[in-house]
Amino acid sequence: MKAMSWGEHITSKLEGHVLVVTIDKPPYNHVSVDLMSDLALCLEAGDAELRVRASVIQSDGKAFCAGADFTNPNDSVGGGMAGINALYTQAVRLYSIQKPIVAAVQGAAVGAGLGLAMVADFRVASPEARFAANFVKLAFHPGFGLTHTLPRAIGEHRANLMFLTGRRVKAEDGLGWGLVDEIASAENLRGAALALATEIAENAPLAVVATRKTLRGDLAAAVLEQTSHEHIQQTALRATDDFQEGIRSVAERRVGNFQGH
Repeated sequence: MKAMSWGEHITSKLEGHVLVVTIDKPPYNHVSVDLMSDLALCLEAGDAELRVRASVIQSDGKAFCAGADFTNPNDSVGGGMAGINALYTQAVRLYSIQKPIVAAVQGAAVGAGLGLAMVADFRVASPEARFAANFVKLAFHPGFGLTHTLPRAIGEHRANLMFLTGRRVKAEDGLGWGLVDEIASAENLRGAALALATEIAENAPLAVVATRKTLRGDLAAAVLEQTSHEHIQQTALRATDDFQEGIRSVAERRVGNFQGH
């Protein structure tokens, strides 16, 4: 498989049996419906290619993915609930990928960016990486299926801590929680993620896919059901004054002055 472009912001190349997928949407790699659709197309092509046995998702720039851009009213996701619903359709596609995925997280993985990181089976992070489900700081409800996938990965108690505080979790703390599988220096991050994916890809491909399917079970279906619930809650909260204050406060890097309406 030769190096390819998928839409405007995604490229892929084959390294041995590993499909290395790079997101480059400066400055913060914000999610969009088109970006996630292009990523799904790329990974689906990897599923169909016999030479691909695992994938790495990595991003250029300081942030792995800063989530939705709620400050931009013209953004496909930040601009309204229809865009968010379309985004969740793409999330289900990503969770339907059959072959293992390793994420290389070099900076912030926030909101839907954390959701994207959770699509991966394993996360290799640099010491500078930060993980945050900061939805409540926006007066919003978590999305991207995170209310199902995050507790599944790190346990209900720690997931509740992340959801209800909105705090940023450092890579070293995430390592002890199971949120991070390995820490590598910034200069070695991509090599470490590729090495882990290669270790997986060295094994019998049919056995790897079958084992992963057994372990994940009906994860894609569960994400579909959970995003439907998340969307209902988000729709209600988006209509509140607190949501508008949340957007302003996060943009201004201050604590929100929430009134409960």
